[in-house]
Amino acid sequence: MIWYSIQDTDIPYTMKKVAVVILAFTSLFTISCKKEEEKPKVKYEESMEVKKAVRKPDSSQIKVADLPVHMEGTKYLIHPVGDMRIYDDNAKTYGSSRMNNVSYAISNYNRYELTGYFENLKFQHIDSTALNPLTDKLVQIQTATYLNTVAERIKKQILVYTLVDSDTNQDGKVDSNDIRSLYISDISGKNFTKLSKDMQELIDWNIIDAQNRLYFRTIEDINKNGAFDKNDKVHYQYCQLNSGEWTVEAYEPVY
Repeated sequence: MIWYSIQDTDIPYTMKKVAVVILAFTSLFTISCKKEEEKPKVKYEESMEVKKAVRKPDSSQIKVADLPVHMEGTKYLIHPVGDMRIYDDNAKTYGSSRMNNVSYAISNYNRYELTGYFENLKFQHIDSTALNPLTDKLVQIQTATYLNTVAERIKKQILVYTLVDSDTNQDGKVDSNDIRSLYISDISGKNFTKLSKDMQELIDWNIIDAQNRLYFRTIEDINKNGAFDKNDKVHYQYCQLNSGEWTVEAYEPVY
């Protein structure tokens, strides 16, 4: 490859300016491509262990709680807790919770489901003032779904959660770039139980009303390349919701 210096005195000044502009755009394009590269959800070390981090106070973050929600038919209020979000002047947001480029809304509620990116849920019985946290671990909760149709049949009120509970890509944060897991609890937040296995990414889940079962799929990075793709293994599992304990059973629909 032959390189030309843009400081060469034989090159006209106009051509020098063009060369500088081309070099600048090339650099910006290269940086942009690097930023757009998808981060792996798993990063391996020789002796990697999945560790659940204990929540510690962080003076750099401003914590807020949304106003409580009440799942119809239950006796508990749920208070979502998370970080206040700050936007630049050009950001467009809607709703009364936005003030002076700061959003106080951390979740969305659609009758039987909470969605968002929040760090905890606090539960309050409607006849009490006490607030009880779901967990003391460092997590990012993305959805919390009340199984209202199951409750009517088995007389057991259950919440199902999708969340991140470990820094699997080892970037110092627990967020949506890490492996997503499946959890379950009763409506008070007690018996908070993990259903999916460590280091397996949740694909999806659903409820089969006729069996009172929660079915879900996960994928395991069996070739340890840090990504979930067609060369990895999909696991099929279910949990019997009306049993005394939420035991997970594997099944094999693909032979």
